[in-house]
Amino acid sequence: MPIPSGWFQVGYADDLVAGAVAPLRYFDRDLVLFRTASGEAHLLDAFCPHLGAHLGHGGDVVGEHIRCPFHHWELDGQGVCRRIPYASRIPPKARVRAWPLVQRSGILWAYHHPRAEAPTWEPPEVPEAGGGSAGFERHQWVIATHNQEIAENSVDKAHFRYVHGTVTVPDAELRVDGPRRDAVQCIRMATPRGELDGEIRVEAYGLGCSVTRFSGLCDVVLIAAHTPVDREHVEAHFSFVRPAAEEGSPKARLAAAVVRDIVKQMNEDIPIWEHKLYRDRPLLCDGDGPIGAFRKWAKQFYMEESA
Repeated sequence: MPIPSGWFQVGYADDLVAGAVAPLRYFDRDLVLFRTASGEAHLLDAFCPHLGAHLGHGGDVVGEHIRCPFHHWELDGQGVCRRIPYASRIPPKARVRAWPLVQRSGILWAYHHPRAEAPTWEPPEVPEAGGGSAGFERHQWVIATHNQEIAENSVDKAHFRYVHGTVTVPDAELRVDGPRRDAVQCIRMATPRGELDGEIRVEAYGLGCSVTRFSGLCDVVLIAAHTPVDREHVEAHFSFVRPAAEEGSPKARLAAAVVRDIVKQMNEDIPIWEHKLYRDRPLLCDGDGPIGAFRKWAKQFYMEESA
C-alpha cells in the first residue's frame, strides 16, 4: 500500500534544543529537522539545492537559517535560500521542500501529503501531557509493516482474546468524523486483585496518531504515533502519561502493570504484522468487529503521487 497522508511524529520537542540539527529518514525521503536560535522547529528536504550536500550531516544553525556544510548556503525555515556568502545574486529556484510541522503536547508532528498539499486538519492536543515530553514513559519499535495494519488492530476485537489473552472478547464501537475515528471498548482483565472491568477510549487522527485513555482499572494515557519510514517499515512510538500524584499508591502500581501489558501486547502483535499477508478483500465473520467500516474510513488517506 502507498504511504498515507496525515500527521506523523518526527521527534520529541524536548529533544530538539535551539541550534540542533538532526538527519531523518521518513516517508521514503531524506529530511533534516532543526531548531533556530529563536526556538522555531522546521523540517526540510535534506539535500541542498546547490550541489546536493545533506544538510543534516555537518550542517549547522545560523540564527534563523540552516547552513549547508559544503558551500555555506543558508536556507530559512521555508526552504528558501537567503544567503550565499560568495555570490551577489541568489538563483530564484534556490529552495527545497518545507514540510508543515507543529509542536503539540510535547511531540513534533509533520504533515505528509504525496502532492505536498497543505493540511486541512490538525493533530490533537493532549492536556494530560502538559505541553512537554519530559514526563513521558517512552517505547519505540521499527516494524516491517504498514500503518493500516497497526491501526486496524484497535477495531479487530477478536484478536484481544486470542493474541493477548484478555478474559473476554471486548465489544467495540466505531464512530468516524472526517479524519478522526473514535472507538470505545469495555474490557475485563485478570489482575492480582481478581478480574477487573475497564474502559478503553481511542481517538485516532488519520493513520499515524492516536490517543488512548484507559480508565476504570487506573488512569493511563497513551499517545501512539506510527510514522512511515518507507512503504514497508513503520517507526512506532508509545508515549505514556500517568498521574504524578498517584506515584507509590496501589493505583499507580496497577497503572504500571497496565503499561507493561500494553507494551507486551505490542510485542505480541509485531511477529504477526511482519509475516502476514494483507488481504484487500478479507473473509470476515460476524464476530470480527467493524473492520470493513474501518477500511472504508482509511481510504481517504491514500491519493496518487504527483508526476
